[in-house]
Amino acid sequence: MNSPYLISRERLVAASPESVFDLLARPAMHSVIDGSGTVRDAQPNGPARLAPGAKFGMDMKMGVPYKILNTVTEFDEGRRIAWRHAGGHVWRYLLQAQDGGTLVTEQWDARHLRHRVMYRVTGVTRRHPASLEQTLEKLADHFSTK
Repeated sequence: MNSPYLISRERLVAASPESVFDLLARPAMHSVIDGSGTVRDAQPNGPARLAPGAKFGMDMKMGVPYKILNTVTEFDEGRRIAWRHAGGHVWRYLLQAQDGGTLVTEQWDARHLRHRVMYRVTGVTRRHPASLEQTLEKLADHFSTK
């Protein structure tokens, strides 16, 4: 399933799919679980909770601060949520109930981008596996402290 342009990691999280989905659907929580170190904060005036087609802005920093506008592209309450921004790649979370919690799969998907080779040339595809693993660890830690 993994390719240079579809990077996927999974982890069992000790929480219900509904609880995990609710956290993922709240942009204000994205900086809490971000493992890449780039997500700073949700921009004001965006939705408190995401819905199909919702647009939400995030304050980011990768060397320099910048802002990004995302659009929810996949939304199946309690099971699946994904968004993309102007760069075109998709961040996706798939949730599956398991004994002991929820199997959470996080994916970074750039398979359908025209200029996706630039992600390899600039090293983005090499950095993402560790970032996804860190995000899933932070997500699991968030629910283990409840």
